[in-house]
Order: sequence, then structure tokens, then C-alpha cells
Amino acid sequence: MRRLHLLPLLALLAPAPVLAQPAPPPERTINLTVYGDDPCPQGQGDEIVVCARRPESERYRIPKKLREKPAVAGGPGWGSQVATMEQVQRNSTPMGCSAIGGANTGCFAQMMAQWFAERRMQESRGEP
Repeated sequence: MRRLHLLPLLALLAPAPVLAQPAPPPERTINLTVYGDDPCPQGQGDEIVVCARRPESERYRIPKKLREKPAVAGGPGWGSQVATMEQVQRNSTPMGCSAIGGANTGCFAQMMAQWFAERRMQESRGEP
């Protein structure tokens, strides 16, 4: 009877079978682009090296995705963008005229230019 009590203890002490576990992921994965006949470097240790091969003529070119212009249908050109920026900033310059003040010399100059233009129009029509 004593032997029956020892069997469960012996079963617990017996080594359990080792279950197959997946291999741990590599420590580092490196993606490279190689050109022409250049060799793809070998990984060291747990490294995985993935190489994309391009022709030798592409070695010193700007990458294709940076060479292509974005497709903007009817978008403003660079010149009109610069003109818009200058127009927006014009009110903040010393000779600008702003409704919030701060550029009084520009407002006076604008008012005088308008007065002289109206005066020339009156003189060209023959009005006093």
C-alpha cells in the first residue's frame, strides 16, 4: 500500500516532455538597396538582411518617388503662391496699411496716392 502513495510523487518528479516552441524573432532586420553587381552583406548573429537590387544606372539618381511631381489638378503655380504671400505680408511692413493700426505711414501714403489719382482723373475730364 505504501507503494501506491509514492507513484503520484514520482510522476510529479519525472521530467515533463519539452514542447516544440517557435524560434524567437531575430534581434534586427536590415533592409538595403544594392546597385549593379554589389554583393548583399551577410547578417551577423541573429540579424536578417533583405536586399533589393537596382540597376547600376540608378545608383546616383534621386529616388523615383521624389523625382515625380505630385499630381495637383488646377493647383496654384509657385509664382502665384509667392504673390499671395507677399500680398498677405504687405500690411505688416512699415509702408503697409492695416485696419488694426501700427502702419500709419503706409496708410497715409495710400490715402495720398488715391487722392492724387482722383485729382488727375478730374483734371483729365476738365473738372476743376
